[in-house]
Amino acid sequence: MAAASGPYRSPVPARIAQWSVDTPSDLAANVEEAAAALSRFDRYSAQVLGPSVPALGPIAAILLRTESASSSQIENLTVGARQLALAELDQSRSTNARAVVANVRTMEAALRLADRFDTNAILQMHRTLLIGQAGAEIHAGQWRDQLVWIGTSSVSPRGASHVAPQAPLVPAAIDDLVQFTRRNDLPILVQVAIAHAQFENIHPFVDGNGRTGRAMIHALLRAKGLVTSTTAPVSAGLPLRTEQYFDALDACRAGDARPIVERFADAARFAASSGSRLVDDLAAQIEAPSEQLSGLRRHALAWRVLPHLIAHPVINARFLTETLGMADQSAQNALRQLADAGVLAECTGLRRNRVWQHIGILTILDQYAQRLIRR
Repeated sequence: MAAASGPYRSPVPARIAQWSVDTPSDLAANVEEAAAALSRFDRYSAQVLGPSVPALGPIAAILLRTESASSSQIENLTVGARQLALAELDQSRSTNARAVVANVRTMEAALRLADRFDTNAILQMHRTLLIGQAGAEIHAGQWRDQLVWIGTSSVSPRGASHVAPQAPLVPAAIDDLVQFTRRNDLPILVQVAIAHAQFENIHPFVDGNGRTGRAMIHALLRAKGLVTSTTAPVSAGLPLRTEQYFDALDACRAGDARPIVERFADAARFAASSGSRLVDDLAAQIEAPSEQLSGLRRHALAWRVLPHLIAHPVINARFLTETLGMADQSAQNALRQLADAGVLAECTGLRRNRVWQHIGILTILDQYAQRLIRR
């Protein structure tokens, strides 16, 4: 234990509310092009999937599933698309799947709170994330009251790669961060990148800082109007070059925002390109069933269910009654129609509490996750 004793440095977070951020012409052009790519993706997603499709599901779920593996709190988390979808129906026994569903709920909460982004919104995101995590409920939605650090030792901050500010400094630092996000004189990606870096450097919570910080990215993109129709997988692109990402956080803490802004520009381009491919693949899975259901009258219940399969590729009768307001018998009829047409396959083999899945959509989501991991 002697090695764990001794002095360490804990920074006082810099105030950024009035930071005069230097954006030289080359960086400004880079950011502008990346933001334009994100905006095009947003419009394209709405055009291809249509405004009635709950597009948050497919991209946010797969995004959060893959990026959760990079979180220091739930390392090596692996959850297939089917287990994740089952967990959303409360039909999975997988602890990992339930943890990632909490991430999805945090994303949804972040987007709902985007129009009033403030300290309470950040606390609500965090509460949503941790409230169902065994052993972490006591910290849900609470600023930390202890020292935290990023490093290999769980008993001492000595030798840590980053020691967060002392706990009493957290509330004022977050208030300053929120003031920074309310400025309108910065390019949106520059502002979001710096806000994210500042949040991670403050590390305001005992647990869940990375996941909450990534959800915050999407809340700000929505609040600033850059992405309004769907969820672009920007934060999934950040850990692709993990060492550069953490170096960029360090540089921003030292007053140099350029590296983190460049990482965000790269991540935005990645989100636009990979997200567009995902949208095309998902749309194709809905077009094919349209042909399989061609024999059904246009007012058949199966048609009403079809668009929801993108966000919910595993469903049951209870989902249809609660989400679409169908009567139980109507829900059963819709599922039977989709199964008879070969669109869905029953996956439990049970007579009661049956569950149906869209194998094509699940396969696409798993393939997308694998592409992210390989990168």
